[in-house]
Amino acid sequence: MLETTSQQSKEKSEKMFQEAKEVIPGGVTANIKFFSPHPIFMKSGNGSKLTDVDNQEYIDYSLCYGALMTGHGHPRVKEAVSKHMESIGTAIFGTPHELEIQMAKKLIELYPGIDQVRYTNSGLEATMFANRLAIAYTNKPKIAKFEGHYHGGYNQVLVSVNPNEHEAGNDHSPIPVAESKGITQEEKENTIVLPFNDLKSTERLVRKHSNELAAVILEPVQGGFIPAEKTFIHGLRKLTEELGILLIFDEVKTGFRVALGGAQSIYQVTPDLTALGKVLGGGYPIGAVGGKKEIMMLTAASDEGDIFSVGGQSKQKDEIVFHSGTYNGHPIILAAGLETIRILEEGDTLQRLFHHTMVLRNKLEKLYETYDINMKTIGIGSIFNIVFTAHPIRNYRDLWLSDSMLRQSIDEQLLNLGIYIKPLNRYSLSTVHTLEDIERTVRAHQFALQNIFN
Repeated sequence: MLETTSQQSKEKSEKMFQEAKEVIPGGVTANIKFFSPHPIFMKSGNGSKLTDVDNQEYIDYSLCYGALMTGHGHPRVKEAVSKHMESIGTAIFGTPHELEIQMAKKLIELYPGIDQVRYTNSGLEATMFANRLAIAYTNKPKIAKFEGHYHGGYNQVLVSVNPNEHEAGNDHSPIPVAESKGITQEEKENTIVLPFNDLKSTERLVRKHSNELAAVILEPVQGGFIPAEKTFIHGLRKLTEELGILLIFDEVKTGFRVALGGAQSIYQVTPDLTALGKVLGGGYPIGAVGGKKEIMMLTAASDEGDIFSVGGQSKQKDEIVFHSGTYNGHPIILAAGLETIRILEEGDTLQRLFHHTMVLRNKLEKLYETYDINMKTIGIGSIFNIVFTAHPIRNYRDLWLSDSMLRQSIDEQLLNLGIYIKPLNRYSLSTVHTLEDIERTVRAHQFALQNIFN
């Protein structure tokens, strides 16, 4: 039986948040972790469940923003990590090691657009490195991104992720809107903003800036839930090839979650560069960039390109794309990631996960239909979002037409009913979410609706 938790039961979370605010700006270590009146502090996770510091259990549909595709603390992933650390006798070498090769071979096998691989420590670093490679390869200074697409919290792409209607400009010619203080006017001008799923307008803007555009970067499924239309993404590939502009797929959210080979394998579009993260690390911090060999080789190391050789001559630093990181290719993380991929490759694991996701989506849509509420679920594979609107959703601006207030209210109710989803965020399922979890989730939505409308 579902019972609504009282505000009293979140007492420890509130107390911890107040304590955190004294030593951490705003009380959270990443802005995305905050929501009103305060975030919920967790103490443990197991399978599809999270337990907070007040001992409330939740079915988790955030899954660390999609990273935990095999759920919390999968025994095989934990065993792979502990066994590997025991076998190598340390956490990290700071040198090359065998798992770097194994993971690279696996990514080359799965992703059509990957010939060679470099590792980073996050999806943010991966997209940042991909953009640097593109600028070096084309010798052009600007990149283009799509309105509503998020590629990490650095200046070059922290533009027009969530602009309001008054700032965003014309539907067909979006105005670059900085999403943070600290972004200069020059940085905004070096980022061209394009309208997603509008090939005609995108082509016009890309052609206009073709002489200065190094790359077009996009999430092939915006936000992990709004898919690119096939005619759009194929047209974009054709356009960028014609103009000598690199096409970068940010598959940090979609990698493994929509298919083992990401969205590029579904669309059968081969990008020049691919950025990966999240699922790839099995719950540990990781990113990767892969792409065509002639592009990736720009970063090939040599004695003469090492800027850290004290007293040495970095003769080729203007010819090499610098890329480094103390924890790049961390052996423990690669052990976790490789075991995660093995789990996903086994039998009908992915098909079962995708089926469970559709079961949940269909049951939720039928429930809201009985309340005469215009609601639709949008997504691919194991990720989707709930949008309250009768209008089709093709891009960021279409979301302005949805009832976000109702969604917010329902999400707040769900938190009290033991369903963890950060308000207004997408749903991610794992291989360990059960049909029982799904039934309980649908009942929670029904209780939430009754609490709101009764």
